[in-house]
Amino acid sequence: MDQSHDLEVLLRSRTPIIVIETHDEARILETLQSMAIRASADAYLPLFRWTVTDGLQRLDIALEPQTINAEPTDALRHIRAVTKPGIYVLLDFHPFLDDPVHVRLLKDICMQYREVPRQIVLLSHEVKLPDELEAYGARFDMALPSETERQAIVERLANEWANENPGAQVRVDPRAHAMLVHNLAGLTYRDTERLARNAIFVDGVIDKSDLPDVMQAKYELLNRSGTLHFEYDTARFSDVGGMDRLKSWLSQRRPVFRGERDTAHLDAPKGILLTGVQGCGKSLAAKATAGVFGVPLLRLDFGALYDKYHGETERKLRESLKTADVMAPCVLWIDEIEKGLAGRGGETGTTQRVLGTFLTWMAEKQRPVFVVATANDITSLPPELVRKGRFDEIFFVDLPRLRVRASILAIHLSNRGQSLSNFDIEALAGAMKGFSGAEIEQAVVSALYAAHAAGLALSTELILEEVTQTRPLSVVMRERIEALRQWADGRTVPSD
Repeated sequence: MDQSHDLEVLLRSRTPIIVIETHDEARILETLQSMAIRASADAYLPLFRWTVTDGLQRLDIALEPQTINAEPTDALRHIRAVTKPGIYVLLDFHPFLDDPVHVRLLKDICMQYREVPRQIVLLSHEVKLPDELEAYGARFDMALPSETERQAIVERLANEWANENPGAQVRVDPRAHAMLVHNLAGLTYRDTERLARNAIFVDGVIDKSDLPDVMQAKYELLNRSGTLHFEYDTARFSDVGGMDRLKSWLSQRRPVFRGERDTAHLDAPKGILLTGVQGCGKSLAAKATAGVFGVPLLRLDFGALYDKYHGETERKLRESLKTADVMAPCVLWIDEIEKGLAGRGGETGTTQRVLGTFLTWMAEKQRPVFVVATANDITSLPPELVRKGRFDEIFFVDLPRLRVRASILAIHLSNRGQSLSNFDIEALAGAMKGFSGAEIEQAVVSALYAAHAAGLALSTELILEEVTQTRPLSVVMRERIEALRQWADGRTVPSD
């Protein structure tokens, strides 16, 4: 689609006010200037730019700014008094649209359009037209750079680097180059150029080492609401003890999610809901999912989402979900989802709107965003969220069995530089019956402290001593955990 042509058609449609919401101000001005330059004599219109700092300045020819027209009222009075056609681009005029004098002056300009076709372009990151002016206005959405345009930007910057380094050429990994062009999607022209320049000009190489930095920088540009968190360290499933069924399920769907060949006939996976006993690895499994798929991990913080002002919570959620779409392919991790969607006292109206927004996005999303939601209390979630079809599967993460406890214990000992041959893993795993993964880790940590204090090497006996002094959650909260396990039986799929 030729955006320049579409904007030109809109300008010729005799619409007095055109609203353009964008952060890519320079690109719009360049587009308007190029249109003015190539216009035929009978269609030519002078182009002006207004800012509160410089006043009015003609752009199609080189003229100095008219600082006497810097004040918004003076600028609008001047435009109204002009007797020749023209296009006037008002930059960041949105704060002045609350003034009734400015609204009246703009309306006068619109109503006189038949006699003198002066078009006003309101260009800012956000513009809300007063009701009095809505009938005279139209909106234009400047598309973000297409794949072809992003490809051209990368190639132009590679040529720039080569010109600055005579005799050298940018070394390119073809797969990394294609991924770089893909990962720059969703950014403005200026930001696309900046991130691509950073990737190329650091070392004159485009390879896979550039991709994580690009994705991190892209996330920081997009996450203006602060409710999404970019998780820099994703886990590997080798760091997760047990969950063999979940690992197999994800491995089967990885090629489809990644869009690999011979998978077009299969539906793209949407997401999973993980529920179960606290401390048994749901959060770690969410991180490992991103590792399995080889994509960035974003965590949605429902605590930061809720806002006391009406409509702000839903707006933040829409922005967060839009950011996830732009970051795709990615994994969106919603930790303890019940805290955000199970009702929040008197805020049930807000909760229902948030739920509706989230469900609509889940049903309509086209981008490869795999949702991993974790819940400690799935029974408090609304039925419309957990019904079949919302998530691909609901997995129950139970207390680890003997074999899994041994695996978890081995992982934590190895991660702390301990030789497994020095420990009776089977005896320790047997003594930890009823322990969650988090409690097994804490037993190792506590035993290490005890060994350090006594000046001894960590041993089976020291870990057993810590185990005997621990009352696991399965004992302290026996009734609640048993009720949860009974509820999950037959309703969910065991993760192991």
